[in-house]
Amino acid sequence: MSEAATPAAEFEPGRIARAATRGNGRSGLLVFVICFAVYLAGIGLPATPSAQFAPAETRILLTTTSLLDDGDFELTNQYREQAWRAFGGSPVQPAGVLVNGRLIEPHGFLFPTLLAPAYALGGTALVQALLALITARGAVAAAALARRLVPDPWASGAAIAIGCSPPIVIAATAIRPAATCAAIVAAAALLALRVRESPRTRSSLGAGALLALLPWIGLIGILPGLIIALTLFRWLRQRSRGWIGLIAIELVLVSAVFYVSINARLFGGLTPMAASAISNPPTGATNVADYIDRIPRLAELFVTPQLGLLLTAPLLGMAFVSIALAWRSRRARLARALPEAADVEVAAQLMTAICAATVIGAVFFLPTLSGLSPGEPLVVALPTAAALSSWGMRRYPKLGVALAVVGIALTIWLLIAARIAAAAGLAPLSGPLPWSIFGG
Repeated sequence: MSEAATPAAEFEPGRIARAATRGNGRSGLLVFVICFAVYLAGIGLPATPSAQFAPAETRILLTTTSLLDDGDFELTNQYREQAWRAFGGSPVQPAGVLVNGRLIEPHGFLFPTLLAPAYALGGTALVQALLALITARGAVAAAALARRLVPDPWASGAAIAIGCSPPIVIAATAIRPAATCAAIVAAAALLALRVRESPRTRSSLGAGALLALLPWIGLIGILPGLIIALTLFRWLRQRSRGWIGLIAIELVLVSAVFYVSINARLFGGLTPMAASAISNPPTGATNVADYIDRIPRLAELFVTPQLGLLLTAPLLGMAFVSIALAWRSRRARLARALPEAADVEVAAQLMTAICAATVIGAVFFLPTLSGLSPGEPLVVALPTAAALSSWGMRRYPKLGVALAVVGIALTIWLLIAARIAAAAGLAPLSGPLPWSIFGG
């Protein structure tokens, strides 16, 4: 096959469209079962060698118990009574400051509220199982997104391989909002793409509702959510369904206005981080020079032993291949000859924009990267990135499968080492979980 013909061969007219419209089906069920089982295996992994939960997780649990016991989110009495002792580990200091006489932790309200029923019924184990369930649903959404680019088994294979890699396995049962936001972002992106094909009210309002929830679940979802919201409204206007777009976007705008109003009253700023005792200003940067100094974080996020995403989930490198394939397709103007090419290009562009927004947020807006696990700052985009990687995986199947095997092997190593390494000497466990795969 000639080089000029190679890009066209990526699409196989009609096949991708049929794969995308089949829904999750049995492939989606397979993705869910495998990922959920792996995530359940991660329940009970210690956050540090001496503690079950990290301080940030303990603060969320304190907020959840305050809601159940006192009916509010105010934690003064919890810290006074040292309620953190119920979750083990070292003493936990507040991450927030007193605002109007109230100590409310700057992680917001909706996420601790989401956990409250599970905690009341089954304690922290059931909370982690609930989060594993949500994350597994995010993997299903990733597989459905991937079918916009490639057919199965590549779509489901990429979702499983990256869904079962260490960064997501760790995030799945961590009592943090990142994995939940990741599932919401992937589902909202999928609904937005469905709106582009057929602007139905159900898909439009579903996407709008999910996007409206994002800031309440976690700040980490705001930038990728904004990308989806703007894209959704644009597509609805182009299809002369402006009133549906208005309703969907109004859900987002009303949520945003209410969010800012509540935060201004309770925390004295636009977000809960305005009352953070850890970093003031919330981003930790005070001028343009501080933001410029953070550019080297880009390499740190991807290739350093402690944080490097590509070292613990190497299949994600195929996402860059997919971006190159999308650019090549657009440059060759294949959409003029193949309608499927246009659909694939648009889907890849949306996924790329979501991933880029997440990387920008991690590089410039996180106060610090210290103490984080590999891939943690980018978790919110990983299901979407998994879908994007599927195209590159299909283009280079042998390399893609090899990288997928490496990521899954690291997860198996992690799950085994974290439980029995102290007795069997399988790994040099030191520092925060996940301990460096290079023994550092």
